Parts: sequence; C-alpha cells; structure tokens
Amino acid sequence: MMRTIVHLLRHGEVQNPAKILYGRLPGFQLSGLGQQMAKAAATALADRDVTYLVSSPLERAQQTAQPFAEQLGLDVHLDPNLVESGNYFEGMRVGAGDGALRDPRHWWVLRNPLTPSWGEPYRLIAARMILAMDAAREHARGHEAVCVSHQLPIWTLRMAMEGKRLWHDPRRRQCGLASLTSFVFEGDQLAQITYSEPAAHLGTGAGRGA
Repeated sequence: MMRTIVHLLRHGEVQNPAKILYGRLPGFQLSGLGQQMAKAAATALADRDVTYLVSSPLERAQQTAQPFAEQLGLDVHLDPNLVESGNYFEGMRVGAGDGALRDPRHWWVLRNPLTPSWGEPYRLIAARMILAMDAAREHARGHEAVCVSHQLPIWTLRMAMEGKRLWHDPRRRQCGLASLTSFVFEGDQLAQITYSEPAAHLGTGAGRGA
C-alpha cells in the first residue's frame, strides 16, 4: 500500500522570563535555544521525503517551521486547527504551589479534570487535530508532511489515535520540546506511531506553556 507519514512537531523553547502559561497570547517567540531546537529537528528530517509543511498560526510554531521551509524549499501553510488549546489560566503563573493555583478565587475552575473544566475540552482538541492531520496526509499522500503544533494538542491527538482515554496527568506527556510524534499510514490505515526527540542533546528547555 501507499505509505504516508505525518510528523507532528512540537515547537522549540519559548522566551518566557515571567514563566507564565502563555497559551494563545501573541508575542511569544522562540528563545535562542528554541531556534537551535528547530534547526536540530529540521536536520533530523533533512533526508526524508517531506513534501508538505504546515504550522499553527502562533508565532513560536511558525518560527519552528522556518528551518524546514529553508532546508526543503517549501512554503509554510497555516492551519488554525493546529493551534494551542484554550485555557482559563492563560497569562497567569500556574506552577505547583504558586501563582493562580494558590488563589481560592480560581479553584472553581478546577472542578472537573476529565473535561477539563479549565480549558478547551479534550474531545474538541482531538477532533480538530484529526482534521489537521488528515488534511496534511491528503496533501502529502505517498510522501511525508510536517505539522508544527503544541504539546497538549499533539498529545491529545496521539491518545485519540491510540484509542486511549483523553484525560491524563500532564506530567506524563511524552512530547518534549521540538519532539516528533510521527503517524505512519499504509493507505488510509494507521500502521504505526513513533516518537523521537532530535533536539534532546540541547537540553530540556525552560519556561512554562506549550
């Protein structure tokens, strides 16, 4: 059967000195380390048959796509379905034991971790990410595509495609900065999901958000 591979790439490290959850806020761009991470990811796929490149509209994702565009001679298409998930705590500090999570005024938002009640429902994230992946697969049929997105949407897509429950412990996501979660299709059937971290040698990065 015809093989098509869709690589879901998480963006590189973001410049975030205030360590807030930046979500969909504008103006958050890659740090110097994040730019190196993007180049490392592009190098990892330099010899692959990538024919289609698409990104979340957010700046950090488009910046992560740029080394691929330059290396492969491809245009960067934008797909709003690849955007970061919506979150009530956007713009706030939400580290364990500090910031907004210590303020009782926000506790009502945490009432249901299964939906989750503080953000975009997992089922809606999964639905739009499947649409984005299927669109990229059609554009690259018989070849490979790279979709630049964000940690939670990529992880939610992976859980949905593996037939697993969507609610989870965020600390257990396997989706590091500039990592590749690759979906291998034989014809229209998903045959394999692989994961790699081509920028791991640069460090885990810092800051908050995805």
